[in-house]
Amino acid sequence: HRAPGSRRTLTPVVENLSQPLFVTHGGDGSNRLFIVEKTGAIRIVQDGALLAAPFLDLSGSVSSSSEQGLLGLAFPPNFAERGHFFVNYTDRQGDTQVARYQVSNADPNRADPASAYTVLTIDQPAGNHNGGMLAFGPDGMLYIGTGDGGAANDRFGNGQNPATLLGKMLRIDVTSAPDQPYVVPPDNPWVGVDWNSQDVRDEIWAVGLRNPWRYTFDRATGDLWIADVGQNQWEEVNVTAAGSRGGENYGWPLMEGTHCFQTSECDATGLVLPVKEYAHTGHCSATGGYVYRGQAQPDWNGVYFYGDYCSGTIW
Repeated sequence: HRAPGSRRTLTPVVENLSQPLFVTHGGDGSNRLFIVEKTGAIRIVQDGALLAAPFLDLSGSVSSSSEQGLLGLAFPPNFAERGHFFVNYTDRQGDTQVARYQVSNADPNRADPASAYTVLTIDQPAGNHNGGMLAFGPDGMLYIGTGDGGAANDRFGNGQNPATLLGKMLRIDVTSAPDQPYVVPPDNPWVGVDWNSQDVRDEIWAVGLRNPWRYTFDRATGDLWIADVGQNQWEEVNVTAAGSRGGENYGWPLMEGTHCFQTSECDATGLVLPVKEYAHTGHCSATGGYVYRGQAQPDWNGVYFYGDYCSGTIW
């Protein structure tokens, strides 16, 4: 939507990057931008200039073919005090690694590569649908979006499988016990609770995702917006309201968007349907964005912006 008579243009902030796919900040008051390159480096933009030396270079540890690579970066709420941060990448074997790193004591613009600490490893059966996003919620927990394992048609049966971490949204505590990889929050929805008489991995917050490539929390309300990449026909955006106790089922592979998947009839009882879907008419892959909460464009306040990988359209 564009207000009558309004006009907006896009202006380059920085150029000469290698497959940039995410940008964030550390919340430390430094006004630095951290840019994730799929090929394995995290670059810093400071005072409008791209620093020559990377903040962290994992290119020797990352596989970057297909949809693999260095895919996610998140700074915890206490980054300014503790100096550690988290990355999500596919290793040389193609498996997902969520790891913690520490900023160098000698230079705040360089991370210590020797400080690597493995938080979570997830086997990946294919080179696509790796998820990769990391985000800290308003509750201070780390949310990890995982794809269904790749290939097509949920070939490996992970979307509705409670015994695997694939095809899910995970929620773990990585800040309360730094000497441990992570702690399962006791209020996760399936701690001590079965789903259809089956045990569910305690790390799981929600199920039924195909490839939640990008998601974000509205910093004003705490609502969780997830853009889940579809297969051949429909892309979708899901919203989980702040205050949810988790346990949502977003429907994959029973449904693609609001449509039954590969069947004329399906039971949508108990499924969370998307608030927005769009067809593959010149488009192919939803890239989730942000709810705008800035001051420069007051008419955009509360508007969710998202894009499409193939068409380059931003809505």
